[in-house]
Amino acid sequence: MKKQAQVSVIILAAGQGTRMKSKLPKVLHSIGGKSLLTHVIHTAAELNAQHTVVVHGHGGELVKNSLVAESVIWVEQKAQLGTGHAVDQATPHIDDNHIILVLYGDVPLIQSSTLSELIDKTATNALAILTVHLKNPQGYGRIVRDSAGAIQRIVEQKDASEDELAINEINTGILAVQGKLLKSWLNRLENNNAQDEYYLTDIIAMAVADGVAVNAAHPAGEDEVLGVNSRSQLAYLERVFQHDQAESLMRQGVTLIDPARLDVRGQVTVGKDVTLDVNVILEGQVVIADDVYIGPNCVIRDSVIGEGVQIQAMCVLDNAVVGTNCLLGPYSRLRPGAELKGDNHIGNFVEIKNSVIGVGSKVNHLTYIGDTDMGSRVNIGAGTITANYDGANKHRTMIGDNASTGSNSVLVAPVCLGDKATLGAGTVLTKDAPKGKLTVARTRQTTIDGWQRPEKKSNKGQK
Repeated sequence: MKKQAQVSVIILAAGQGTRMKSKLPKVLHSIGGKSLLTHVIHTAAELNAQHTVVVHGHGGELVKNSLVAESVIWVEQKAQLGTGHAVDQATPHIDDNHIILVLYGDVPLIQSSTLSELIDKTATNALAILTVHLKNPQGYGRIVRDSAGAIQRIVEQKDASEDELAINEINTGILAVQGKLLKSWLNRLENNNAQDEYYLTDIIAMAVADGVAVNAAHPAGEDEVLGVNSRSQLAYLERVFQHDQAESLMRQGVTLIDPARLDVRGQVTVGKDVTLDVNVILEGQVVIADDVYIGPNCVIRDSVIGEGVQIQAMCVLDNAVVGTNCLLGPYSRLRPGAELKGDNHIGNFVEIKNSVIGVGSKVNHLTYIGDTDMGSRVNIGAGTITANYDGANKHRTMIGDNASTGSNSVLVAPVCLGDKATLGAGTVLTKDAPKGKLTVARTRQTTIDGWQRPEKKSNKGQK
């Protein structure tokens, strides 16, 4: 069996991205909820790379601090002297016998399958480059081949002749080569060009001169190798990414009312017969079971949604767990720590935070439930509030099975509403309410005879 080559990855991420017109380094702008650079790092990880070296420059500390959890080696390119110089900064961290894969931090949609094919092209110590044919190659380096079709060199746009500018096969910049060969060629680079830079592309001609074969691989589509240099390009690749996410979900059996109006910004696991209406946003880690409907304009973040759940329009779920056969919305909000045990109705303008809602309990209207343990088959009247914060600390409210609150009740935590207890409308509960009884706590209604409503003073005649 052929021994699999060991791979190390160099990611170039030192560009300033001046056309982005942003204080944020270009590689930290996001697509699908992840930075451009994070996309590339995660793709490199799929190749089981021995080392991943990120060459940073502009905003380097911010880039490093933003991706502190990533297992990469950080190298600074202090002077912007071209791609060849940038790669050379990483050479102390790469092995002579590894295949070195050069990627770019602003090319986020490159696929690991494409890169695996590229690496395979380096067999017998060949240099492999990723090329693509474009209808409009403006701005890209051209692939120059001889009459037999063998790659001879790459010429940059600013250095190209009229005949070379007519070539539509372009260099993506992504290449793979043995570490020992790469180091030897980097040591011979010169900056005799229009930009006074050390071009990594010049190693192609060196390889030809040294008798090293130069092989080409190609991506499945040109969008895979497009870089981001402007807000317009960022927006374009966002929609390419989202189209791919939509296609993936539909292949898994999800019904999308309009695939163009869906945003996935994380990892989504779906069951059968899931329907997503327009403008749904799925962020972080989202798990959706069978027979779930999510209505228009909903945001679901880091949440688990059980089988048979119906989520109506305009709901927001954040770090929530929704049990089976629940009905939410419209305009419901589940904040972190909200857990619905199942068969719950959570209705219009209801907010639940850090609370457990027992099986069959209903919170239907204009209500805030925070830091609460609620039993089963509870009915919460419209306008009920659990007052969980005393200005310094949070306190919990306990509500027993089959309890009921009247409209506009306030439960001042810490307090307990017993099993089958009922609160009269307008009650402010500051002491535990015993189970099975009606508790009313409100001021006595009084009508004052002879009282007159104040009248607004007239300004007539005043100067």
